[in-house]
Amino acid sequence: MAEPSSLSPAELARYSRHVLLGEVGVAGQQKLAAARVLVVGAGGLGSPAALYLAAAGVGTIGLADFDRVAAHNLQRQLLHDDSTVGQPKVSSGAARLRATNPFIRVVEHPEGVTPENAVALFGAYDIVVDGTDNFSARYLNNDAAVLARRPLVFGSVFKFEGQVSVFAPHLGGPCYRCIFPEPPAPGSVPGCGEAGVLGALCGVIGSLQAVEVLKLIVGAGEPLLGRLLTYDGLAQNFRVLALKRDRACPACGEHPPIRAIDPARYRDTCQPSTPAAEPEEVPWEISVTEAKHQLDHASARTLLLDVRESYEWQICHVAHAEHIPMRQIPERLGDLPRDRRLLVICHSGVRSLRVTEFLRANGFTAVSNVAGGIDAWAAQIDPTMPRY
Repeated sequence: MAEPSSLSPAELARYSRHVLLGEVGVAGQQKLAAARVLVVGAGGLGSPAALYLAAAGVGTIGLADFDRVAAHNLQRQLLHDDSTVGQPKVSSGAARLRATNPFIRVVEHPEGVTPENAVALFGAYDIVVDGTDNFSARYLNNDAAVLARRPLVFGSVFKFEGQVSVFAPHLGGPCYRCIFPEPPAPGSVPGCGEAGVLGALCGVIGSLQAVEVLKLIVGAGEPLLGRLLTYDGLAQNFRVLALKRDRACPACGEHPPIRAIDPARYRDTCQPSTPAAEPEEVPWEISVTEAKHQLDHASARTLLLDVRESYEWQICHVAHAEHIPMRQIPERLGDLPRDRRLLVICHSGVRSLRVTEFLRANGFTAVSNVAGGIDAWAAQIDPTMPRY
């Protein structure tokens, strides 16, 4: 941590309820003012975590996210509101944090966390908060935190359940790969974009992440190092599970093979990008306009594959599309025609890009992702279609 800084009378008045805590006091508040915390993902978890860190007086808060605010984010991502839909999340979030506390500094990282910048970016902060929602980003964050020797305050949410832990091998605890050495097969585990998530659950887990960060900074209590806290919102039940460091861990074990960040290791990542083109005529990605043209003029040779969840399909869908939820794709490869052009569509184009990559890796060469998904279809092709 950086050296404590002095506090003005106005700051002492603002943080008086912290100062009254024996575990914090003036010295602890000075540590908070001197601390640098990076929040990766200005979404469901990053919103409450960043808001409470800002209100607590953490001196420098970095926001790393490449995404833009969408209307469906607002059910849980409290850094944003209707007026910021369409704006970069880091810009919207930074404005909210600066309004929350004028004494802090907010640094925007609109490029997000990438394999190229991860280790250096993490090294510029004291603690990293993982608010991401996909496996490739979590593994990248974990490996970069291990290499940068920075505590990673992990959080995840799914439907009504959440998890929190602190991964920090340099402090004696395990890392994420100690528990889950490799990511699951693409499409085998749905994220909140496919399965949904209770908005208030994000507030619970993100706030717990903020508590862990504050404890680490001031040195109070026992952090969730070597422990995984699980929360069941339906049962209102908390459990804490013991975690052990794996001596054979590929990231933090005795002889780890992961000694640098290799971009090829992190599929589907944390940054939207169209995969490099291969020497073939079928593009990796097409617009909804191009997809409509294909379906109208080459319907016998083209199949629109909708990989959203069943409840999404019931809200709206394109006529004659084939519906197979993303998590079922690996087990239903035999049901997909190899002699037809496959156009893969989801809600916004993220899940469908992952399925496109998976299908191409399994020998389906004539596959294209429909950029923008069903939301773009509703906006550009069929304005009568319900949007969500």
